[in-house]
Amino acid sequence: MFHLFDLRRDLPAFKSAPNRWDWVLLPMVLALLVFAGFGAMQMSRPFVVGQALQVSLDPAYLPYYLLRTILRMFTALAFSLLFSFVFAAVAAKYRAAEKAMIPLLDVLQSVPILGFQAIAIAPFIALFPGNLLGVECAAIFAIFTSQAWNMAFSLFQSIKTVPPELNEAARIFRLSGWQRFWRLELPFAMPGLLWNMMMSMSGGWFFLVAAEAISVAGQNIKLPGIGSYIAVAIEARDITAIAWAIAAMLAGILLYDQLFFRPLLAWADKFRFEESQGDTAQQSWVLNWMRRSHWLHALSEKFWAQMRRALGWFPVSHNGTSIQSRPKTPNPLWLRAWDALIVVAAVSALYRLLVFVHSEVGWTEVAHVAGLGMITLTRVMVLIALASLVWVPIAVWIGLRPRYSQRVQALAQFLAAFPVNLMFPMVVFVLVALQLSPNVWLSPLMVFGTQWYILFNVVAGAASIPSELRLAADNLGLKGWLKWKRVYLPAIFPSYITGAITASGGSWNASIVAEYVTWGKTTLIADGLGSYIKQMTDAGDFHRIALGIGVMCVFVMLLNRFFWRKLYLLAADRSL
Repeated sequence: MFHLFDLRRDLPAFKSAPNRWDWVLLPMVLALLVFAGFGAMQMSRPFVVGQALQVSLDPAYLPYYLLRTILRMFTALAFSLLFSFVFAAVAAKYRAAEKAMIPLLDVLQSVPILGFQAIAIAPFIALFPGNLLGVECAAIFAIFTSQAWNMAFSLFQSIKTVPPELNEAARIFRLSGWQRFWRLELPFAMPGLLWNMMMSMSGGWFFLVAAEAISVAGQNIKLPGIGSYIAVAIEARDITAIAWAIAAMLAGILLYDQLFFRPLLAWADKFRFEESQGDTAQQSWVLNWMRRSHWLHALSEKFWAQMRRALGWFPVSHNGTSIQSRPKTPNPLWLRAWDALIVVAAVSALYRLLVFVHSEVGWTEVAHVAGLGMITLTRVMVLIALASLVWVPIAVWIGLRPRYSQRVQALAQFLAAFPVNLMFPMVVFVLVALQLSPNVWLSPLMVFGTQWYILFNVVAGAASIPSELRLAADNLGLKGWLKWKRVYLPAIFPSYITGAITASGGSWNASIVAEYVTWGKTTLIADGLGSYIKQMTDAGDFHRIALGIGVMCVFVMLLNRFFWRKLYLLAADRSL
């Protein structure tokens, strides 16, 4: 059985004396530490609410802004990873917890980033009075909400789909829940989790302007960063500054891709359940250098030794018999009590919602917002269908040709990270010049940053089609639509559904950006739930913000429950 703490690949014999690779890596490590320390100091400067934070459009400031942005995103990513570990492990191991936690995850996925920000900004500022760290925490929390839910759902699904033979081996070795997570479940989920971490980082970039340029209840706070730089450039209608922002964003993505994600992906190849083929294995020059370093080898030995000791913290208590070592069956009465508690909580929430609607906003406003929700729902479903028609054939073609996969994944990572705000100049110019309807032509912006989830997942699904199945189809003479119907579509259907669910959830959040477009003094507004929430956020109307977010949550939950979940179960039944 493979596990996280014993697998090493091609590590050289330990030597205490440094070699040339140590001296090459030492400046890189020191530079990263210095930059991280400098950025952290700048994030905790004195600050008073109402104080203006200057964001210059001079390109010379872009490296500094890029440093601040990347620090926020990696801080949010670290908290997202910790959240995913706890959430996925508890939800996957306890059926009673799963009943409440998975619907809660649907709700959290449907709450837009502006909703979290409107709720969190005041408490964080109060937590750190007179210090910029409060606003920084609010921005990090906003980025966290664009990263954590996808990662938690990915890890949960991976734990639930661990092969039965590996679970049986874990029971034979009498692993505790703690040991099973670190030795089996996390290593099994590692490759998929890392790809979702990459896409979550891209999601953070996509909503970066909303996270760094905070505008709530008349307060306009622009933290130094690429997102604020883009917001100022849009207000100033500075095309040159936007071009510089795109270049800086591309440089940042390439930098952390090469120094962080590529080494992790290459290292995680050892955790694949099936042996990687030579032409599909990930490669990383940084990881190759690290494996040749004597100092890093010594540090890694000490680190993994401490981690292996931690595995003994929560052992299974048993008396040597197989019956005593089995997990105890929970008392049915406790399960019934838990189900009753969930029902009571749901009824209580519904009652509070009805009281809120009756006393604060009125039923006429609810009907109006529900109508806007139907408009946004129509946009989401039509756009997902169109994106599927375009990208599924392309993704299958790429997935069946492994030598192209890594190149396309790198490109898709950048496109998924591309903030839709950077397209506002072209969109506003074209719509105003041609007098086009915003209700129709702003819609494609909703799916621009989320359609890549379909591409990524279908490429992965097509690449995993067994070569024996493809050879059998060729031997039987299957061609054209018949081959797609009998082989390709059934094989990639589970992966497609996973990507479509993620793209759908992302499109609902993107509606806030896509349905309300501003370029200088020109504003284009499309009817929909996203533009409603954006306008109420700018006005500081928290009652109607809550109404808009609540209606969006209801739409997303109903869509997930009665449409996507049905397709997901169908995909599970037809999976290869």
